[in-house]
Amino acid sequence: MTEIKTLNTYSLWQLTLYFLRLGTLGFGGPVALVGFMHRDLVEERSWISEADYKEGLALAQIAPGPLAAQLAIYLGYVHHRILGATVAGLAFVLPSFVMVVALGMAYVSYGGLPWMQAVFYGVGAAVLGIMAIGAHKLSTKSIGKDKLLWSIFGVLAAVTIITQSEIAWLFIAAGLLVWVIRCKPSFGNKAMGLGLVPPVDAAQLAPVVLDPALLTQIGLFFAKAGAFVFGSGLAIVPFLYSGTVTEHHWLTDRQFVDAVAVAMITPGPVVITTAFIGYLIAGLPGATMAAVATFLPCYLITIVAAPHFKKWGKNPSVIAFVDGITAAAIGAIAGSVVVIAQRSISDIPTALLAVGATALLWKFKKIPEPLLVIGAALIGLVIYPLVSH
Repeated sequence: MTEIKTLNTYSLWQLTLYFLRLGTLGFGGPVALVGFMHRDLVEERSWISEADYKEGLALAQIAPGPLAAQLAIYLGYVHHRILGATVAGLAFVLPSFVMVVALGMAYVSYGGLPWMQAVFYGVGAAVLGIMAIGAHKLSTKSIGKDKLLWSIFGVLAAVTIITQSEIAWLFIAAGLLVWVIRCKPSFGNKAMGLGLVPPVDAAQLAPVVLDPALLTQIGLFFAKAGAFVFGSGLAIVPFLYSGTVTEHHWLTDRQFVDAVAVAMITPGPVVITTAFIGYLIAGLPGATMAAVATFLPCYLITIVAAPHFKKWGKNPSVIAFVDGITAAAIGAIAGSVVVIAQRSISDIPTALLAVGATALLWKFKKIPEPLLVIGAALIGLVIYPLVSH
């Protein structure tokens, strides 16, 4: 008798190891990370169905908070519910948190990291290649040949490039548009709903030591960042700058730029830069508070909304709505590649690095991304001193 392969063929321990590995070796920001999850969990391992993945990506775009972390939490929930969501989220974030805190300790101890800009010079350009290939794979897999979805993709990509931000209501509008066109609903009936809860004040959850008032202030600020910024690191960076540099004067411009560089040269979610910023403000307690406050709202929102997505996920109206949001999300992701390229490509060497990284990943599909990042960092260390004078 031939054994029928089902999707739920993995243990919680296997899921934990996967997200620990992704959090340790996953470079490229949210665009690349959500692409890796699709490649690894949907295509190669068949742990997650295409429908579950698309539902998770849609929820991650509708709800506020860091995109890749929300998707990881949702995928953990699919077969292992709240325990799986909790373990997946912690395993995904913990490795980069440890790395960022270690870099923060070195930064404070040695008065800055002069080599960091050289590394960022190379890595920032190469990461564009990882992001571009990730966006391409997502679009071909999730959109296919649907002209309506490609139109939405194009509009959201253009809007993201022009405004240099992600406009949350456009994702929902895209979902509603596809729903109306495909399903021709009767508006007298309630077709769908999402159960979301307001964010919880994370300031009371981390150990309050040193200066309780400062730690509470850090918790409130980063909880707001996690609760009200949609999409990805692309959206949270200007919010963090206005709060940490302009409003609270916790960091200098130079320190903030270095914090963004740390986020790009470390694996895992880009938003983990909040832990580095928290460390510069108030040491390890500050780093812990900032990280918890940033990720807790999206965790709570995801586990509360996930049952509704699971319950209504097979409804044609929901499928149409999710397809529209998914196309919009991928369009915004593709647009963000262009926006980040405008900031990362500053001269001919960085342009060549970005094009070279893209070509390598296109030609050699199995090349390990961490190897590419290390190579780009070494090139940056060699070239940056030559072009910066």
